Amino acid sequence: MDALQTAFYWLDYAAVAVFGASGALAAARRKQDIITFAFFAAITGVGGGTLRDVLIGAPVFWVQRPGYIIVCLIAAVIVWVTGKRGWRFRALLWLDAIGLAAYAVVGTAKALNLGVHPFSAMIMGVLTTCFGGIIRDVLAGEPNLLMTREIYVTAALLGAGAFVCLTLMGLSFWPAAIVAFFAAFILRAAAIRYRLALPGFPGASGDTEY
Repeated sequence: MDALQTAFYWLDYAAVAVFGASGALAAARRKQDIITFAFFAAITGVGGGTLRDVLIGAPVFWVQRPGYIIVCLIAAVIVWVTGKRGWRFRALLWLDAIGLAAYAVVGTAKALNLGVHPFSAMIMGVLTTCFGGIIRDVLAGEPNLLMTREIYVTAALLGAGAFVCLTLMGLSFWPAAIVAFFAAFILRAAAIRYRLALPGFPGASGDTEY
């Protein structure tokens, strides 16, 4: 395994762990039991990557490497044992922002490495980033990110698009990955800090004429 593969390997695990922790924190918000913590952590951590691999015809990444699920379970236990700490619900937003930025890079890079068209690879990066969180929110009974107008998918799209563009320009993996990561994270962080949202469709909510 060369240096690039090693870096990609650990970045992938780190992104799964962070998303797994965000899933466990969502269970904590609902005061669920440890089994639900573990399930939320696993489905959030690997959900997006599973969809990506199914769509591009690749072996589902965690089936032969159970370490990914184990990492999610460890994240769930860590969240569980931290107890009732006031900071951990706020941490959900920031852990999710870090996971978003990392997965935007990881998902896009894996698709590109498997020969997927750059535009489609960018879409795979967005799906990798967002799908696990959508499942998490639906299961937790929370408004999912597609229905809130918050800047989330947009941040993932920025990170994935930046990585594709920089790669096509000939930049090597790490410089492209770092720039793309921070582009996605900074946009998402600004949205959290300043409550930024995309404009909604203009007109009265009851207007159904087109």
